Amino acid sequence: MIRFTNASVVYPGGLKALSGVDLTIEDGEFVVIVGLSGAGKSTLLRSVNGLVPVTGSVTVNGAEVVGASKSEIRAIRTDIGMIFQTFNLVGRATVMANVLMGRLSMVPRWRSMLGLWPAEDRELALQALERVGIVEKAYVRASDLSGGQQQRVGIARALAQDPKIILADEPVASLDPVTSHMVMRDLQRINRELGITTIINLHFLDLARAYGKRLIGLRDGQVVYDGDIADVNDDDFREIYGRAITPDDLLEGAAT
Repeated sequence: MIRFTNASVVYPGGLKALSGVDLTIEDGEFVVIVGLSGAGKSTLLRSVNGLVPVTGSVTVNGAEVVGASKSEIRAIRTDIGMIFQTFNLVGRATVMANVLMGRLSMVPRWRSMLGLWPAEDRELALQALERVGIVEKAYVRASDLSGGQQQRVGIARALAQDPKIILADEPVASLDPVTSHMVMRDLQRINRELGITTIINLHFLDLARAYGKRLIGLRDGQVVYDGDIADVNDDDFREIYGRAITPDDLLEGAAT
């Protein structure tokens, strides 16, 4: 369970990114967060693993993130896999090496530096690559992959961590429509098959409708919608965005 209680984030210079957020996300949920750029989506995700300075309370499976020590934060992050918009891969390294980075906190430092990964970790990495359908790319350089394949490596890296939670920050923002749907299907299937709590920030409303179950809408750092995505209508989206929906808010519209 992830729980936000009166959680706020104010960045240096006075920018208020989150304001008094109260949310509970249950184990195994698949949650999509939408909102304009600057609405607080990325800040909300980064609050979960202690990457931004939060006031109030954020708890992950009963552990308090706010005010946690470095060792406590490390323990919390062990259970949280992160997927990034820009993939964050080491291009010159193989796909396998990139996926094994998800195991860094589980092995002695000298092993990872020398590439002497335990056999069970290598097996976990291969299983993760198989789950996203690119196990045949295990020994290809990451820089030689397409954008969609690189994002799948990012998902596999998160899976190799054996996480209880996956946070995906705009995971399809730099992908074409066909690949975006493939990545979203991967994340949806992983959630269903493994029961990993999954929280995804999205810009495109048609993707949110196609794959989401619970929708959280942020506007100016506040939650303005929280409910079943099947119940969302265009008026709700206008409330979230503060304006009428434009083609740029839709994956297919932005691609044309």
